[in-house]
Amino acid sequence: MRAYLLRRSAFLVLSLVVAMVVIFVLLRLLPGDPANALLSIDATPEQIAAARAQVGSDQPVWQQFATWAGQLLRGDLGESYISSREVGPEITARLGVTIPLTLMSFALALVLALVIGITAAVKADRWYGIALSGFSQLGVAVPVFWVGVLLVWIFALQLGWLPSGGFPRDDWEDPADALRSLALPIITIAIVMSASLARYVRSATIDVLGSDYLRTARAGGASMNEALLRHGVRNGSVPVIAVLGIELSTTLLGAVVVESVFTLPGLGSMLLTGIEQHDFANIQGVLVISTLFVVLVGFAADIVQRVVDPRLRASIAGQR
Repeated sequence: MRAYLLRRSAFLVLSLVVAMVVIFVLLRLLPGDPANALLSIDATPEQIAAARAQVGSDQPVWQQFATWAGQLLRGDLGESYISSREVGPEITARLGVTIPLTLMSFALALVLALVIGITAAVKADRWYGIALSGFSQLGVAVPVFWVGVLLVWIFALQLGWLPSGGFPRDDWEDPADALRSLALPIITIAIVMSASLARYVRSATIDVLGSDYLRTARAGGASMNEALLRHGVRNGSVPVIAVLGIELSTTLLGAVVVESVFTLPGLGSMLLTGIEQHDFANIQGVLVISTLFVVLVGFAADIVQRVVDPRLRASIAGQR
C-alpha cells in the first residue's frame, strides 16, 4: 500500500503539472493581449508598451510560464490586473462561500440519492419505486440553472420564504442569515446532483440484491435489512465511491454556475468577472484552485476505495 501511495502521489504531481501547462497555454491562445485589460481604446503605443511590461506579456511565452510556475511553487497566485489585489487572499475569501455551498449541497445530494436509489431498487415493483426511478432519469436531463430559476420563482418571488440571491456583507458572522442565503443554491445543486447519483446507487443496490452472499445471509436467517447493513453496504459502496469523487468535483463546478444565478460572491463570480475584464491573473487563479480540488478529490476517492475493499488491496500486493 505504501508503494502504491507513492506511485499515486507521483501521478498526482504529474497531473497537476500537465493541468497547469494546459491552463496557461489555452489562456494564451485566446485572442487579445492580457495588457488590454489595463488600456483604453485610444491608448498610445507608449502606454501599450508600458502595460505589456507591467503584465509581462512582452516576454517570450516560455519565460512567462517560467515566471508563473515559479510563483505557484511559492504559493503566489499573482495580482489582479484590474484591482492590483493579490489573487490568493481574494480566492481564500471567496472560498468561504463556494466551499460551504459545495459541501452542503453534496451532503444533501448524497442523502437524497441514498434514499431514492435504495428505495427505487428494493421497491422496484411498487409504484413509488418506479416513480423514483423516473425522477432520477428526468433529473439528469434538467439544467441546473433552470432548476435554480424555478426555485427562485416559487420560494422567493411567490412565497417569499427565502432570499432570491446575494450574500450577507458580514459573511458568516450571522450563520443563520448566511444559511438562508445559501438555502436555495444548496437545494438547486442537490436536486440535480441527487438525480444523477441516485442512478448509480440504484444500480449498485440491484447488484447487491442479486449477489450470492446476500442470498446466503438471508438463508441463514437474517432479514433483508440486516443482510443489507452487514454485507451489502460495504460491497455496494465500492463502485459508488469512485462516482462520489466525480460527483463531488462536479458539485464544485455546478456551484460555480449556480453562484452566477444567485449572485453569490464565490469563485464563480470571480471567474466570470475575470473573463469579462480579461484579467488573466484572476482566471488562472480560479482555474488552478478548481483543478487542484478536482485532482485531490479523485486521489482521495481512489485511496478510500482501496481501504474499503480488501480485494483492491490484494491486487496491489499481487502487482509487487
